[in-house]
Parts: sequence; structure tokens; C-alpha cells
Amino acid sequence: MRRISTLAALILGVAALPVVATAQERGAIYRTPPPMNRTVEDRVRPQVEMLLEALAAEGRDYRLDGVEVFEAQDKFLPGKIASGMAHVLVATSRDDPAFAERQAAFRRLSDLTLEDVNDSWGIYYYISALHELERAGLLDEAVSPETLARLRERLDWRAFVREPELTLIDLPNNYYGVAFSIARLRFLLGWEDASASEALLAKTLQHFRDYSGEYGFADETSGEGRFDRYSVLLIGEIAQRFIETGVEPPPEVREWLRKSVDLMLPRLNMRGEGFEYGRSIGVYGETAFLEVLTAAAALDVLTDEEKAMAYAFSSRVAARYVDFWLDSGTGSVNLWDHGRKTDAYRGKHRILGENLSLSHQLIYTNAIWNRLGLTDATPDTGFEAWLGTQPRSMTTWFARGEHDRVVVTYRDGERVIGLPLINGGPTQHMNTPYFPIPYSPGVLSGAADETFPQLVPRLTFADGAVLQPLSYFKDVEIDETGDRTIVSYRQDEWDRMGETAPRPDGRAQVQTRYVLEPGAVSRSDRIAFEGAAVIDLEFPTFSRGATVDGDVIRFAQGEVSAFRATGMACAPTEDFDAATYAGTTGAFRTLIRCRAEATGGAELSWRIEFSR
Repeated sequence: MRRISTLAALILGVAALPVVATAQERGAIYRTPPPMNRTVEDRVRPQVEMLLEALAAEGRDYRLDGVEVFEAQDKFLPGKIASGMAHVLVATSRDDPAFAERQAAFRRLSDLTLEDVNDSWGIYYYISALHELERAGLLDEAVSPETLARLRERLDWRAFVREPELTLIDLPNNYYGVAFSIARLRFLLGWEDASASEALLAKTLQHFRDYSGEYGFADETSGEGRFDRYSVLLIGEIAQRFIETGVEPPPEVREWLRKSVDLMLPRLNMRGEGFEYGRSIGVYGETAFLEVLTAAAALDVLTDEEKAMAYAFSSRVAARYVDFWLDSGTGSVNLWDHGRKTDAYRGKHRILGENLSLSHQLIYTNAIWNRLGLTDATPDTGFEAWLGTQPRSMTTWFARGEHDRVVVTYRDGERVIGLPLINGGPTQHMNTPYFPIPYSPGVLSGAADETFPQLVPRLTFADGAVLQPLSYFKDVEIDETGDRTIVSYRQDEWDRMGETAPRPDGRAQVQTRYVLEPGAVSRSDRIAFEGAAVIDLEFPTFSRGATVDGDVIRFAQGEVSAFRATGMACAPTEDFDAATYAGTTGAFRTLIRCRAEATGGAELSWRIEFSR
């Protein structure tokens, strides 16, 4: 395989803009982004080739940005390597001198990783790669007969699904979609009949029906009420599997997909930014939009105008990936350094796999846009004007009943603010990206896997119990009047902190009111509780240069211009643990800590103002 040096990669434009997090940096505003196909072919694909050439040359000794990739226990890595290699090989002309070398590299790497751990998603990536090679007429040349026979044994949905009852082995229900995809691809490769894929498809759709309810978004848990990025993305992934394997989706898939589209369209923006709340966001919050909107375009779920706008946004997502997320110093995507932080699931030990899965998403969605006739097409120049026609405020319900789940999207000029009341179930309820607080990409950010009291009061009682109002939303009301959106609700029970799953504690109750308006967002809490407690609240921000003016903290730099709190004593500091207080896109620059002591209850409020 030909080696592409870092210098050559930079000449091609890979990660031409260095990644250095600053208080203001959010990435470029793309008034005129390049066509998506040009970004993918001229910048994404060469970056993938560079990584895979180094991998093929160095084998198990390969390190990427200091990580020994084969020692990092990435359980999906063999499949992602196969997927990346398949993309590279299929795109290489057979009369290119590099073709034979790349074909040989695929054989070497498939043999090298044959007995490595490769679970669930890794199985899907690998068998999808084999299907891609077969369609291109390259499978027999790229994989030896002995290795292919062994892969036929190993690349099986039965590795994580029990037969005959078809129940998942210690995995969440969304893995039925992964199992269906593997079974369908095995059928297309002639490795089994269609019966398993049909049964697993039925399981996948039934899960969606069971846990999406009347509003059409899948609960991340088994009915315990967590609706995050994946709740919106899941139907896009299911739709993509229909497209990939040539199965006509039932009408309800298009109906569910349209609901995700309706949530996304008012969130589109000039930077290509995506989801701002939940786990595994950052660049994956952006490619989630890419996958859903591309599937919707392919399945004719969009109007002609929406399709043009979806392509214009997809081109921005691709441009942002190479300009903002790729690091010119390493040739790798950066989710972890220069102040950036993501959850442990996507830790840096998975660095090679993250590069390959993200490039896969860009390459395959670009191929769909190309098939739709948009190869090298200039993104619609009316995109910015179209954004101005989107509603200022939009409410998306996920569930209503004993507890309500909803997200409010509020547009303030170019700024998109999300207020998610979507938190429930085990493992994530205590982490700040799931808190019921306002988020805005690059402006108001959670901190992955951290539990500090970000913009919500935390009560600590004398017996050591710690409570926060995070999950038990009732009687949610949304009032859209003029330019203001007012969200109010109550919680009769608070989360007991320190446990994997939320446990209701009735010692505290709260009435909460948010006001979203041009230039500001505010929250007020009327709290009642038993006995005495210490109340803590914190606000980490990308803004800096804080000065205190009475009860107002003002900032000299950054998009947050001021913070005001009542009922608590607050003080700003730039001396804090940077590893804890790190956002998705970069380091927080200032931390405001607030505290009060009270008996029987308290009335608290805060207000965040933005620079205009």
C-alpha cells in the first residue's frame, strides 16, 4: 500500500485547520460550504487512506497518537478496519498501481485480525464490508478462501442473540437492529436463508412500537424514560439498513423517520452543529443529523425544498468534520484532547475505530447523495435565508403520563438552544449531559460522565443524602407567547444521587419555571424540603474575564455575557480541575460556584445572558 506522509495529507487538505480550543472557538460559519462530495473525496478519503496505509505497514505495532490500537481492547475494531479497507479498495481503479497493494493489504489485515474480539457492531461493519466487496466483484480476490470460511462462522448475529427465542444477550433492545442487519447481509452473501432476518426485523420493529409510544421516538431504556440522541437517530439507522440491504421499509418506518426529521429541521444551522445533549455527542451529534436526513432523502420523506436544505446541511457537517474535528498534528479525529472530553464509551483507546466509523458515515451518506444526483453539487445558496423561516420555538414530546418527557428547541438568531426533559433509567441519570437544563452547541455544554450540580440545585442533608431534581417531571406546560417560551413543571420526588439508577426520594419537591427569550434564558425554583440542607449549584462556561457587579457576574470574552443568581451566594473562578470541567468541543474557561444553606425550603433563580 502506498504511504501518504503527513505533509502529503496536509497538501490534500486533511485537517488543514489546527485544532486549538479557545473560549470563542466553535468552528467556522459556512456561508458557502464546498460540495459534500469534494470534501469527502479530497479530504476524508485521503485521511482514511493515510491511517490504513500506516496500519498495513506496521501491523500490530501500529500506534495512533500514542495509542497502541491493537492493545486498546476496542471490541469493534476488526470490523471497522474491514469497512475502511473496503471503502478504499472499491474506490481504487483496477489499473491504478496501488490497487494490487491495497488488495494484498486487505488480505493481510483480515488474516491479522481474524481471531481478535469483534462484537455486535464490529460484526455488522465487517459483514457490510464483505457485501460491499462482493457487489464490486472483489470479494474472492480480497479475502482468502480459508479466511472467508472462518469469517462465515464468526460474523453471525447468533453471537449476541439467543435462539430460538431471539432474545439479546446483555445488550439494550436497539441491538435488534444490528442483528437484523447482520442476518440480512448473511442472506445476501448466501450464508443463510431469509427467515432469521425476517424474524429479527419483526423484533426490531416491535421494539420500536413498544418503546416509542404514540410520539414515535424510541426509549433508550425498557420504558424507564430516557430519550437522547439515539432515540432520534435509531430510526435513521434502521432506515439506512433497509436502504443498504435492498428491503422496502414498511410505511411506519417512513412515519417514524419523518418525526425525527421534524425535530431536526428547526435545529439546522450554518456551522453544521448537531445534538447538544445526551451521551456520545460532539461529532456524533452531528453525524446523527447526517444519517437521518440522508435516509429521509433516499426514502422520499422530504419535500424538494427540504431535500435541498438537508444536502446543504450535510455539506456543512462534512466540512466541519475535517476543519474542526480532525487534528493536523496527529492526522486523527480529536474527541479527547486540547480540552475536549467525551464519555468513557468512546474513550481514546478507540481512537482508530472512531476515525474509521466516522469516515464510514461520511463516505456512505455521500454515496447516497451522489446517487440522488448531487455529486459535486453546490449547496443551495438560499440555506441561510431558509433558516430564517424556521419557527422560533418548537416542542417535541417523547412521552406523557405519570412522568413527562419533552424537548423544547428555541432559535435565537443563529443560536439554537435545546431544553431537554428526557432523563430517566439507569447509568446516565446523574451525568450532566442528561440534566434538565438549557444546552447550546459550543455555548452551553454538559461535561461527559461528570456529576457536578450543573445549573440545577443539589441538596445535601445532614445524614449525607444528596438529592437533585433530574428525572420525575410532572405536569409539563409550555407557553409560547411572542418571542418568549415559558416551560414549567413540578417534581414531587428528587433523584437520590450516588446510585446507578434513579431512586425517588420524597423529602424534596420543586416547582420549576424556565423562560427562553431573545438574548437570555432563566430558571426559577420554588423548593420545599424536610429539615436543613446545603444547596449547591455550579455553572461552567466557555466565557472568561469575569467581574462581579453586585449580584451579576459579567464576562469580557465569550458568548455568555452575564450570569445572575438570587437566593445563593456565587463567585467565579478560573482555578478548577480542567479534567472534570471540560466540554465536548473544548475546555471551560470559568466556573461559577453558588451555595446557600436553608431549612424547610428555598426560592432560587438564575439568568444567563448572551452577547448579541
